[in-house]
Amino acid sequence: MERRKVDILCVQETRWKGSKAHSIGAGFKLFYYGVDSKRNGVGVVLKEEFVRNVLEVKRVSDRVLSLKLEIEGVMLNVVSGYAPQVGCELEEKERFWSELVEVMESIPTGERVVIGADFNGHVGEGNTGDEEVMGKFGVKERNLEVQMVADFAKRMDMAVVKTYFQKREEHRVSQNM
Repeated sequence: MERRKVDILCVQETRWKGSKAHSIGAGFKLFYYGVDSKRNGVGVVLKEEFVRNVLEVKRVSDRVLSLKLEIEGVMLNVVSGYAPQVGCELEEKERFWSELVEVMESIPTGERVVIGADFNGHVGEGNTGDEEVMGKFGVKERNLEVQMVADFAKRMDMAVVKTYFQKREEHRVSQNM
């Protein structure tokens, strides 16, 4: 993080049990939540200098966590999410999306939001039908889970940002909003 000058990082699949915040070295602190040490878990890593700016931590589930910070007078909400994989029960997927929507709807209008998540959806190349929320530079073949991502982005007036920029194949791994 230091080498790439990253101050805030959302992490998924932490697989740590508990609801804590602790220093992880090199001037960074991890806020995390996990129920089972064998699966799931989400967190947000902050540069230590921003820790004093944290106003609220919402540990919703082992798939959704959000931090509210005030930085130079701007309210910033950082949401870390980890969607259920292909093959998981529909009920688990719906619960995740419901939790994420609930967090988003609790954020007051005018506050900034950044979501860093593993949505386990392959956006695919092209954007037919979802042009308002996706660019044409996706990854692999489109899968069914991506429709949940597109529907969420439309509902929240957001975009799958990484799909708007062409990248070399070896750099096209995940999709973040």
